[in-house]
Amino acid sequence: MNSSILIVDDDDAIRSTAEEFLELSGYSTISSSSGEEALGLLKYYQPDIVLTDISMHGMSGLELTRTIRTLYPTVEVIVMTGYIADHSYEEAVNAGASDFIFKPFRFEELNLRIKRVLREITLKKQHAEAIKKLEELAVTDGLTGLYNQRYFYQQLKAEIERCLRYKSPLSIILFDIDHFKKFNDTYGHLEGDNVLMAVAKIVGSCLRAMDSAYRYGGEEFTVILPETKLDQACIVGDRIRKSFSQETFNPMPVNGKTPVKESCTISLGVTQFKEEDTVITFVKRADQAMYQSKKSGRNRLTSLPGSSPHIPDPLQMTV
Repeated sequence: MNSSILIVDDDDAIRSTAEEFLELSGYSTISSSSGEEALGLLKYYQPDIVLTDISMHGMSGLELTRTIRTLYPTVEVIVMTGYIADHSYEEAVNAGASDFIFKPFRFEELNLRIKRVLREITLKKQHAEAIKKLEELAVTDGLTGLYNQRYFYQQLKAEIERCLRYKSPLSIILFDIDHFKKFNDTYGHLEGDNVLMAVAKIVGSCLRAMDSAYRYGGEEFTVILPETKLDQACIVGDRIRKSFSQETFNPMPVNGKTPVKESCTISLGVTQFKEEDTVITFVKRADQAMYQSKKSGRNRLTSLPGSSPHIPDPLQMTV
């Protein structure tokens, strides 16, 4: 896709000549005769570069540059001037311009300056993408693609604050895979990884857009359910439990010769936030509920009530 340039100049001859040259050089162009008109165009058309004269009727090029820098920070600006004594490179850069060129100029020189600014745009985009990727890696579990424990606590704190501010319900699910150590010992860690990835896929298919899932650590997982009461969270949790119990795996035992057919189960604890809770007491109650599920035979969901008094304590949903 061709790079796009908006040319802003109240001199019709310069504007049309620049537009013709830049089109021949392979750029996509649009032109405007004033700063005010240019700002109107920018509402609907976002070029890579704005090439603007400094001295124009009405809004000056420097005023236009400052406005663009405020409203459209990803658009770069190159300013032109025929008044060497009146304006300086420093003045243009302070206004937010990426480059500065004096009239009359050779169009070859202008093209070189445009190419330099476009290279800077590319580098900025690559840098932003690299930062975004690093940020994602910092909060994401590499195996499952789910968020990690660090991000879980960060998001849970934010959801608790929102819950308290708007008096809305908030629930969490904490669960782990039953007898996962035995599975790993029997079939090896690579086969165990397949089970962990299957959990992530199943959990993702059971959640709404506003919900979020996390690998809490090892074979433990958590789910944050905003705007969700305890009974509703139990329905979500049991949907995850049933879906996972129906999943089949074909691992090959360590030192074995043929794959076997296996299924796995999970034990879940669910709870709803109470006004007097801290992050720690909230998570601890979910952990206690999960422990009750394991103690009661595994492959089941146990809830401990939060602020919904009509929910029995504990509510157990079994196979």
